[in-house]
Amino acid sequence: MAKEKARKMIIKFAEIQNFRKLKSIRIDFSPRTTLFVGANNSGKTAAMVSLGHFLVDNSRFTMNDVTLSNWKHINKIGEDWWSGYISKSPVGDLSEIDWESAFPVLDLWLEVDSNQVHHVSHLLPTLDWDGGALGIRMRLEPKDPEILYKGYIAARSAAEEVFKKANGERKPDQKGYTVKLWPDSLVSFLEKDRKLGSYFSVKIYCLDPIKLQRPDKGVARPQKLVNGKPVEGNPFAKLIRVDEINAQRGFSDAGSRRNHVDGGAEEKAERSETKRLSNQLRSYYSRHLDPTDAPDASDLDALQAIDDAQQQFDGKLEDGFSDALKEIEELGYPGLSDPKLKICTRIHPVDGLNHASAVQYEVIQQSGQEAGLSLRLTEQYNGLGYQNLISMVFRLMSFRDDWMRVGKAAKTLEISNKELHFQPIHLVLLEEPEAHLHAQVQQVFINKAYDILRNHKNLGENSYFSTQMVISTHSSHIAHECEFSCLRYFRRRPAAGAGEVPTSTVVNLSEVFGKHGSTERFVTRYLKATHCDLFFADAAILVEGPAERMMVPYFIRNHFKELNQRYITLLEVGGSHAHRFRPLIEHLGLVTLLIADLDPAKSEEKWPVAPPRRKQNMISRNTVIRQWVPEKNKLDDLLDLSQEEKIKVYDRFFSVRVAYQTPIQVTIDDAVGHEEALSSTFEDALVFENLDFFRPKAGKQLQKTRCGLMKSFREAAATKRSAEALGAAMFDALKKGDKAAFSLDLLYPEDRHALTAPAYIREGLEWLQLQLRRKQQEVIGPHDVVS
Repeated sequence: MAKEKARKMIIKFAEIQNFRKLKSIRIDFSPRTTLFVGANNSGKTAAMVSLGHFLVDNSRFTMNDVTLSNWKHINKIGEDWWSGYISKSPVGDLSEIDWESAFPVLDLWLEVDSNQVHHVSHLLPTLDWDGGALGIRMRLEPKDPEILYKGYIAARSAAEEVFKKANGERKPDQKGYTVKLWPDSLVSFLEKDRKLGSYFSVKIYCLDPIKLQRPDKGVARPQKLVNGKPVEGNPFAKLIRVDEINAQRGFSDAGSRRNHVDGGAEEKAERSETKRLSNQLRSYYSRHLDPTDAPDASDLDALQAIDDAQQQFDGKLEDGFSDALKEIEELGYPGLSDPKLKICTRIHPVDGLNHASAVQYEVIQQSGQEAGLSLRLTEQYNGLGYQNLISMVFRLMSFRDDWMRVGKAAKTLEISNKELHFQPIHLVLLEEPEAHLHAQVQQVFINKAYDILRNHKNLGENSYFSTQMVISTHSSHIAHECEFSCLRYFRRRPAAGAGEVPTSTVVNLSEVFGKHGSTERFVTRYLKATHCDLFFADAAILVEGPAERMMVPYFIRNHFKELNQRYITLLEVGGSHAHRFRPLIEHLGLVTLLIADLDPAKSEEKWPVAPPRRKQNMISRNTVIRQWVPEKNKLDDLLDLSQEEKIKVYDRFFSVRVAYQTPIQVTIDDAVGHEEALSSTFEDALVFENLDFFRPKAGKQLQKTRCGLMKSFREAAATKRSAEALGAAMFDALKKGDKAAFSLDLLYPEDRHALTAPAYIREGLEWLQLQLRRKQQEVIGPHDVVS
């Protein structure tokens, strides 16, 4: 039997608790690239920052990283301490305080093959563990609870003493001081002067794979530690290498120094240059290429050339300074016993890169240009997008070569007798790579980035080393280039009630459609063919045809000011396919309006198209209406359905509403008066709602139009004398009319408010506006149900 090929060790998922708005989430990691998507302020950046805080630099934590709703619990600990101190009560066992429920925690779960057990022997939960899931908890907690207690009590006692003394010195007719002195709470004590870092540190514990639980409705359920003892040292030092490129990459154009208007202009400009490519090149050169560092035979030619240049330059300097030095000697210095001045140079190769113009871009020579004439610009004169692209690519190459100890890095370790060790996992965190990049360049970059990280002879398809890249983005172009299985959608959840804060949950989009079904293929191909704005929107509107696709934005722009200020994705998916988006919409928890056509039919067997009529045993053949919302098909029932019955409520934060043609009262002929008008499509509903717009004014001829459908509608509106007759005429015209051309004729009327949205669309947009208004408020009371 063939031996099974060993699998790579990878990070399987991470669970984050109590970090900013990430109260308790799980993020599944893809074996290669994981992409964080979601609307603004949904928690993507918080997730990236938390990984950096825990895995790269623990000293970055501040009290602002602690979920705000947890401050109440932390302050209660401080108040209990202070009350006990005042009453001289025993403080009790400080080690039993539940810090884990209040301060940030990261659980990192690895998938480890049994043949790699030697890498993780110090982290094994039991001796009989034989491969599979392996969990490590990183927890921010007090270094020593007793020292924290004493520090807080001492600071608060000093403040109380100052307060009492100052009030005691006040005259009887003067009011006592009421101002609060620091620290008035444990949170305020830890906030000041980075005291959190003085009293708290990250400690690491082993977790039990048997107690691992799946998230519940997007909320992670991490296991409780029982008498866990911290792991000594840093268990990740030889296990995971972590590199990061943050969103603030410090690029500036050539005029950036002039853009600073305050007194720190030079300092700011200097800081902005620290991330330039020349600095990265200099750092890379020092680590991997410097011939003076652990030289070998291949470096001798370069070192000899440097030495020759140095001697020639020294001679030139001695000649040039000879007169000046003689003049100094005439002043009696140096004396007989004083050392003489001698000018010499020390040329180091890296000095050649130690200036702002070390990296230049050469302009391509044109035909007829003078031979030998080279046109160059320094790096800050190139576009920000080009700088960003080159910088990111170079940093990825540098991360890879640092990991694989390319060039001098390995030889330096050998000379210093240090162990040459390669971590089996390389994790790269990259925030918002799209900054300043053209859409097509974004797509090229995301397709090449992972390959750059694997472009080494020891990597490639090597099953021993794993490279995992985590990217946060706001770019639909980057999301477009990634598979659904790589996307992690951050869903915003409003605060659950008073004293709480808005939080986030994470949706693993690889679990949306099941295993490669036709629905998944359709939705994936559709989004690939259009765009992926859906993953960054506040809400979605699904429409059936090109007419609605053009006119709904017109109605929003001119009649719904609040909606026009929101990020709403409008997708044209067709009546027979909109229901295919149901699994995706439900997993995203995205408030959605479905604008559908009634599509009335005479019988379920033959499905003939027919104008809508009451009491004719007609049905709707629209799949959205039949299978999603409201899951009914009898036309008479649909025409009389209440507003509430057109809404499917999933939870307090997420609902979907359908909007289809409903009966309206119109006056076609004054002699007849009001009568009920039934429509079956957007176009005829629009005409019924705007009869005055489509009918010519008295004494005027019909306005000329190139659109046959528009002409047919206007003629029908001018000549028909009943709602039923007008509806039948429009029904016939729609069979062969161009709906898109009809909508184009309507987009630019003389009066932008001349057209009114059909009642069913107007009601749907009003509902959507209300949902987003509530969502913006972020706080939902315990008895307030979205409807």
